[in-house]
Amino acid sequence: MSDLRGKTVFITGASRGIGRAIALRCARDGANIVVTAKSAMPHPKLPGTIHAVATEVAAAGGKALAIQLDVRDEAAIATAVQQAAAHFGGIDILVNNASAIQLTGTAETAAKRFDLMFGVNVRGTFLCSQACLPFLAKAANPHILNLAPPLSMKAQWFQNHVAYTMAKYGMSMCTLGMSGEFRAQGSAVNSLWPRTTIATAAIEVNFPAAIMKASRKPDIMADAAHAIFRRHSRSATGHFYIDEAVLREEGCTDFDIYAVTPGGPLQQDFFLD
Repeated sequence: MSDLRGKTVFITGASRGIGRAIALRCARDGANIVVTAKSAMPHPKLPGTIHAVATEVAAAGGKALAIQLDVRDEAAIATAVQQAAAHFGGIDILVNNASAIQLTGTAETAAKRFDLMFGVNVRGTFLCSQACLPFLAKAANPHILNLAPPLSMKAQWFQNHVAYTMAKYGMSMCTLGMSGEFRAQGSAVNSLWPRTTIATAAIEVNFPAAIMKASRKPDIMADAAHAIFRRHSRSATGHFYIDEAVLREEGCTDFDIYAVTPGGPLQQDFFLD
């Protein structure tokens, strides 16, 4: 595929960060973007709303539909997917980007936060994929992309935040299982994860300022996602892609353009060897 013109991309958690960046990258091709997130009104501490991103999508050359969505709500997911498909005539791509994070040990992780991470990360990814499947089955080059790390059953990835790792790996297991389940149907299911930390609100809140300075901008994930969407769904499926590796395959050699601090050191993401 040369570009995503006319394709419909349904993105969860699209009001800021990586979700917003993917929305704007696809919009530059002239894609239809379904901007979903909980943030319909400005948050006192976090930037972005679905309506602000929808305005940016239109300015970038795409068409936008903003839908307030809590991915823990099964009925709301079904309604949002039906609304999006009716509005744009189908769904070609689903991006399961919405995610909750809390980097605490077992004793410090309250049941409420445990349930939030599993409700958003695992259950939300599963239910959004399930709801979109009938429309993806009719698409010419259907993709599901989960923002989740490669699976690696080593204690080092679990020991400092068991609940969060289990919740993110739950998304990764959706990739592993669904890619096999829907291979014959022709629907690609992949994961994408950054080689370095990405400058998002999650990094700003959960890590020291030095980590933010050593991060890359969300644009690198957006460019990598865009490259994956253009690949043929029947052959490019079941992969745990890393952003930098995807872009190197596309011929990119200058990664300094993505750095928050060009020329400075980079912080590798902690889910990667």
